[in-house]
Order: sequence, then structure tokens, then C-alpha cells
Amino acid sequence: MSNADPDFGLLFPTANADVHDFASLAGRTSPRSTLQVVELPWPAETHFELGSMSDRDLAATVARLGHPSAISDALSGSADRFDAVALAVTSASFMLSPSAHRRQLTTIESTARCAATSTMRGFQEALAHLGATAVSVASVYPPHFTDRFIEHIAKSGTSVIHRVDANARTDRDLAEWGDARIIDLVDKAAHPDARVVLLPETALHTDHLTSALVQAAGVPVLTATQVTVWSLFRAVGRVPRADDAGPLFLG
Repeated sequence: MSNADPDFGLLFPTANADVHDFASLAGRTSPRSTLQVVELPWPAETHFELGSMSDRDLAATVARLGHPSAISDALSGSADRFDAVALAVTSASFMLSPSAHRRQLTTIESTARCAATSTMRGFQEALAHLGATAVSVASVYPPHFTDRFIEHIAKSGTSVIHRVDANARTDRDLAEWGDARIIDLVDKAAHPDARVVLLPETALHTDHLTSALVQAAGVPVLTATQVTVWSLFRAVGRVPRADDAGPLFLG
């Protein structure tokens, strides 16, 4: 294992949402790292119509976004540029089947020739790392999206005992959610038997809210940003540390 600062790539649709939250967390995490976005574009014919799509069409579009061929195209020319790459579009990392999720990761490995992870894998690994067997989900998604996320969570041996669904339509809308709305969603997801609350969406700006979210939930809250960054470090055998970033960053 090299002691050099790792170089990370993020597969993310930057045309529709920013990466402020990733930069904020990675910028204060030790060991230092570089974080570079590799754009994973939404299918061109539907890019500006996400908010008006039916649930079925929206799910199909997200599935196409995360298809291994789309990942391969996005990473073309990225061989040997990074130590690890993450598929950081939360819904695209869980909308397909568990076997397709594995193909997403092997596609990253073979195309970018580096370690691979995803936001979904980050959640799975984090729950195993913390030994959390009962959780609640503060979902920004339509219910059928949340169903797919929970199917993947179950693969880690974790039970979801409570959930809320905010039924948001686009990542652009989510990037504009204010602090109070995010905290309220987590508050509604709190449950006395849940050991952890999961907040699965990388478009949300949550890094500055760690303490407020814990106060609302009464237990640790794992955000999509946290698990993605933590899993990138884990993929290269490093242990990240950061203040006020939740239980994954205690070193």
C-alpha cells in the first residue's frame, strides 16, 4: 500500500448538480486526497425532462444512467488516472439488480484500471463496519426507488424498520433543499429501535449538518456523501479521519 495521497475519481452528473458536499468533506479529511469529477451524463434525450416523467420512465432513465456501458463510455481515457473511482450517483448505484451493481464495479475496475466503489457499496460496507442491524431510511425518493435501495441494504444483513419517502423528482431540485428541510426529513425518519438513520442522496448538501442531523435522529446519520468518500479511502486501504463527520471518520 502506497503512502502517497490518493487520487480519487467521482462519476457524477455535474451538468445537473454540483459536488460542493464532496469537496467540503474531502477537503478536511486526513490523509489528504485529490478528488476529480468524471461526468456521467444523463441520457441526452431526457436530460431536461426528469421532473415531468412518470415514475416508470424516471426509473428507466436512472437505470440507463448507471448501465455499465454508460460507465465505460464516461471513463474512456481514464485508465491509470486514479487510485479509485466511485459511482457517486446514489440512485444509479441501486436502481439495477445486485448482480448489475457488481458489473458496474467491475466495469470501473477494467476501464479505469483502479479500485472501484459506489455510494451503494459505501452504505453496505458502512453498515457492516458499524454492525448496524436495524436502521431507518430518510429517503428523498419516490417509494419504488426506496424499495430498490432497501433491497440492496438487505444484502448486508441489515433490516430497515422505518422509512419515509419525500418523493423528490430530480437531483437539481435536491441540490436546492435548505437545511431545515433536510433536518425535518431525518427527524421524521427517526425511530426508537433504529441504530442508524440512512440519508441516501449525494445531491443533498449535508456535510455541514452532521451534528444537527444526529440531534434530530438521536442516533448516527450516515449520509451518501460520507459513505462514498469513506468507501473510496477504504478501497485503497486507507483509514480516513475528519472532525464532525460521523462514526466512519473517527480513524
